[in-house]
Amino acid sequence: MSHKDNSKILFVINPFAGDNPHKAGQDSIGEYFAQKDVLVDYYLLPHPPDSAALKQYIFENMPQKVVAVGGDGTVTMLANLLLGTEIALGILPSGSANGMARELGISENTQEALSVIENGVVENCDTIKINNKAICLHLSDIGLNARLVKYFSEGKIRGKLGYAILFLKTLWNREKMQVCIQANGLEIKREAYMVVLANARMYGTGLLINPNGRLNDGLFEVVVLRQLSVFSLLKMLVRPTELDPQEIEIFAVTEVKISTLKKVHFQIDGEYIAKTKYLTAQITPASLRLILPK
Repeated sequence: MSHKDNSKILFVINPFAGDNPHKAGQDSIGEYFAQKDVLVDYYLLPHPPDSAALKQYIFENMPQKVVAVGGDGTVTMLANLLLGTEIALGILPSGSANGMARELGISENTQEALSVIENGVVENCDTIKINNKAICLHLSDIGLNARLVKYFSEGKIRGKLGYAILFLKTLWNREKMQVCIQANGLEIKREAYMVVLANARMYGTGLLINPNGRLNDGLFEVVVLRQLSVFSLLKMLVRPTELDPQEIEIFAVTEVKISTLKKVHFQIDGEYIAKTKYLTAQITPASLRLILPK
């Protein structure tokens, strides 16, 4: 695949992402690149986004880099469009949750993030294909967190206050699932609050769910949250760090089948999908080019 212009950067801006009035926009991006030998283009996403129209625009203009200006949902949408191409994906975090940016060490400071887009290194990273169609770049899960994502997507209160209120609501309604996991030639049955398909290490809140996760190792991890103590719950809300290793199990896999006794909530990269009783997932190695800090 050849590029029409190897110095062109397309910024795909989601004006509906996040609740920060000072988030990155065309003015700050334009000022940064004003004196640089780079052609900058912008694409403002409508609500709801039209991914087909965006894909057509990208491949008509063929930029060298495409940058997601938004949250994890914007990043995932662009990852789906750029999968398997030579176009590099950059991130300018401007969403309510910027988990992928945090994972990659990309600052929420606009100038620092733009410096990464201009000067960072491009690496081939893995993705997870779910149910043979959806792409997970970061973290997907069933159970507790997926319910929280659903509440947050439906809620009118945004920001940290809104998250804290919905977090407590989710904990109040928490319940265990009956889960069957088939991977590595084994069938594992568990009672769990949450099962995570983890291509990365941590959520946007800073909760470290998968300490050994790497985006380019040809594997992903299935993380089973079996227990959830009161101390862990408070720690997750007040000071997100690593979960108690005695409360989780982690399996490194290349593919997995998961089924539950009852339908449970399911989310992909911070976007609520639906309730489900069955899903499959396979690793797709080195399928996406990401711009990372040096």
